[in-house]
Amino acid sequence: MVQKLQKSRGGRIQYVAMKKFVTFALAACIGAALIPAAACTQKTDRTSYDITCSYSPEERTLTARCEVNYYNDGAPTDSVKFNLYGNAYREDALYKPVSGELSGRAYYAGMSYGSMTVESVEGGAFEVCGEDENILEVTLPQTLGSGESAEIVINYTLTLAEVNHRTGVAEHAVNLGNFYPIACARDEEGQFEECVYYSDGDPFVSDCADYMVEITLPEGYEAATSGELVSSSSSTFTYSLECARDFCIVLSDEFETLTREVNGTQITYYYYDDNAAQSKLDAAAQSFEYFCGAFGEYTYPTLAVVQTGFAAGGMEYPALTMINGELTADEAIYAIVHENAHQWWYAMVGSDQINCAWQDEGLAEYSTLMFFENHPDYGYTRTGLVNSATSAYRAYYTVYNQIFGDADTTMNRHLKDFVSDYEYVNIAYNKGLILFDTLRTSIGDERFLAGLKDYFEKYKAARATYSDLIECFRSTGVDIDGFFESFLEGKIII
Repeated sequence: MVQKLQKSRGGRIQYVAMKKFVTFALAACIGAALIPAAACTQKTDRTSYDITCSYSPEERTLTARCEVNYYNDGAPTDSVKFNLYGNAYREDALYKPVSGELSGRAYYAGMSYGSMTVESVEGGAFEVCGEDENILEVTLPQTLGSGESAEIVINYTLTLAEVNHRTGVAEHAVNLGNFYPIACARDEEGQFEECVYYSDGDPFVSDCADYMVEITLPEGYEAATSGELVSSSSSTFTYSLECARDFCIVLSDEFETLTREVNGTQITYYYYDDNAAQSKLDAAAQSFEYFCGAFGEYTYPTLAVVQTGFAAGGMEYPALTMINGELTADEAIYAIVHENAHQWWYAMVGSDQINCAWQDEGLAEYSTLMFFENHPDYGYTRTGLVNSATSAYRAYYTVYNQIFGDADTTMNRHLKDFVSDYEYVNIAYNKGLILFDTLRTSIGDERFLAGLKDYFEKYKAARATYSDLIECFRSTGVDIDGFFESFLEGKIII
């Protein structure tokens, strides 16, 4: 993702991240609504979502029915848990989705609140729980075995805050990121990974699923989505997307569009105020083509690049990226390239963004460097970008040493352990970029690119650990023992 933007002395645009959270509700299941045990049969080897929803601009609400065919790829379980990210915007939320630093830009009309209210659940008894009312737990009528599926239907209402953020009514558009209950991923022990909406970073861990999304729009509105349009009737549109980590929608009654096909993928730039729109589409198309060649082929039929209200620089979703409409032309181009890189490192190859943010953001930032290095007309050089990241990181290290006496330079950290956005961006983005550039210098371009291609091929549509990433470089035949350990444990002082 891209959070706060700031120009470093070397001219590079730097980024930070965003957040989420949840609500509370308790209810009993209606006996007649229980799905019988016979429904627990495998349909696919992935979870699927069939979502029907309608947006009301007057009430700032999305009314929705989410039919989930939950596929259990882990140990037997008696329940299924879902992340309710929309509850992060509650007035009484323990964790705020927007940091204090970004709050002024985000809440453009003053403080505003939203929620995700679960009206009913078919397929089991349910309760809204979690540390911050961020979890919907559905207790199944019988144990769901490994390799079995269960049908769960969730009726809910998403009330949107007026906020330039992932989920909310922005100044020129409606951002519907994380707009549905998202099944929690499971860890190696089979436990559901409950995602609390921390203000630093991207507090999301999710597995790939299939989507069919039908949305009814207000008159005059157009939708940019993660999916491919498969049918339309009057004001109702249906989109499909297979094997994707998330599904996102952005609505606006101001959108204009530019479209180009690259390598069989339709790339569309949605914008409402951009005198240099063609240059943004050019950057999106060029970076997309470069990443396809450098890392591996893109797996989705479309890619939407969307100008919208967003307090940070940008935010990635599978087949869709949000770009802050207030950015300068140069900032927007940098953000577009960075977010496009996330289509490979996050969308197709997943990771643990909560505990290993550098694996996601550092690699996306270095991929951005690689694109600009190979497209010098944009005015960036490898040396300049590395020097800029190094200068910024050293400034952070000096300041934090003065404040805390001993700056924490470890990289594998939980999002809640970062003291500030400033610390987060320097560890995840800047030190991440420096790590990958140092590795490339040490092992050479050929082996470095071979390691990245191997990483993509092995883990696309999956979640990779940082050990998986390291092993892909080791498999190129180079001795990297101690290299990653020195960086990740903070032994190297840059």
